[in-house]
Amino acid sequence: MSGHSKWSTIKRKKGAADAAKSKIFTRLAREIQVAARSGADLTSNFQLRLAVDRARAENMPKDNIERSIRRGAGLEKDGVEIEEITYEGYGPHGIAILVETLTDNRNRTISDLRRLFTRAGGALGEPGSVAWQFAQKGYIVFNRIDDGGHPRPIDPDEIFFAASDAGADDVEVSDDAVEVYTERSNFAAVNQGLETAGFRPDQAELMMVPNSTLELPTDDALAVLGLVEALEELDDVTKVYHNLELTEDMVAQYA
Repeated sequence: MSGHSKWSTIKRKKGAADAAKSKIFTRLAREIQVAARSGADLTSNFQLRLAVDRARAENMPKDNIERSIRRGAGLEKDGVEIEEITYEGYGPHGIAILVETLTDNRNRTISDLRRLFTRAGGALGEPGSVAWQFAQKGYIVFNRIDDGGHPRPIDPDEIFFAASDAGADDVEVSDDAVEVYTERSNFAAVNQGLETAGFRPDQAELMMVPNSTLELPTDDALAVLGLVEALEELDDVTKVYHNLELTEDMVAQYA
């Protein structure tokens, strides 16, 4: 099981998948606004379609979605400018961390980030200090376990062949999920190919994947996961990436 599905497993077991709907909706609205800057048409703007799909999956009201699209496309002014900023740093024990944010106040955001990094024994770095350790990939996932912990009727072999035919780079199958990785340039085509073949993913996005991972003793790794979770709880943070190698023991202990 890859690090991405392991972390999802941890959050599901902890019941920490953002229980507050208002917090989720705030993040989703910002994602939609930023994506809509490139155009309000879902057909031609693939990033906007993905953002809207995520919002619909969380049962975000239709009016909220449409208002966010209009704001992002400049069709409705509200005086708030949302910035998309990625911060880089090192967590405990030298773990590289990338933090993607959407914020209307960068001073507040960097202050919150610096506080959490410092408290965990890490530090924020300069632009470029960490990013070189990651590559952007397309990531498409099909969950094999539902929110109640029950198996879903998914055939990993059929997804594997459909993804391969569509041009995917790699497919990882675990007890929890089938995860498809693509080159950035092939992401939209692979996602469309899977949907055409009848497979609608639970998650599809561009993400930063570490070029290599670092394994730590469990106690040290748990300190890193504590920082990752604290960062994810910040309102301005949308994604946190790291190069920690997750193990089954960590999943069991942290969850």
